[in-house]
Amino acid sequence: MSRTRSPIVTIDGPSGSGKGTISRAVARRTGWHLLDSGALYRLVALAGATAGLESVDERGHGEIAASMDARFGSAPDGSERVWLDGRDVTEAIRSEGAGQGASRVAAWPAVRAALLGRQRAFARSPGLVADGRDMGTVVFPGADLKIFLTATPEERALRRHKQLKDKGSDVSLPALSREIAERDLRDQTRPVAPLRPASDACVIDSTGIKIEAIVGRVLELMTARCLWP
Repeated sequence: MSRTRSPIVTIDGPSGSGKGTISRAVARRTGWHLLDSGALYRLVALAGATAGLESVDERGHGEIAASMDARFGSAPDGSERVWLDGRDVTEAIRSEGAGQGASRVAAWPAVRAALLGRQRAFARSPGLVADGRDMGTVVFPGADLKIFLTATPEERALRRHKQLKDKGSDVSLPALSREIAERDLRDQTRPVAPLRPASDACVIDSTGIKIEAIVGRVLELMTARCLWP
């Protein structure tokens, strides 16, 4: 059967499930493009804060989502970089505050509608690995392979805590656990594109499993569906 478009693999899941790490590893192994959809929502939240918008201003953030000059690329050393209106914001959008802001703006239909076309434009040859929370349910419902990655709340909090500590952020584990629980609730109960597995998604629990094993499982599923190599 001939393929009329480039293949798409979606990897959805809650904060701390490891979906970003796994998505990047799969994209590197296959040579496919990567969509970090969470970065787009973080950019909207950051741009809104920079512009002095009220945190409840859905229309204003929707306009920012539609017009912001966002660019993804690499530094000379090969590390990922993100620019907003010509300014390097790679570190700024990875803060816990930016993540909480992204969760809030992601609940707004105006923002989601404005970013939908941007996200779908990432799908191009030789293929796309799309990382997010509604990639398989809303953005790419016809994806060739849908993964829903999860882990216990305790492990997700520990992973995020280590990640922030490694970056020099001083954050308490109990406070981080509360924030993750609050974000889970927001993401799962928002009226537009709530966080949930697609009906045809392969659910993978990453608790206690090494990254290499999960990447291997995703590649096995891709091979079984003749998506790669």
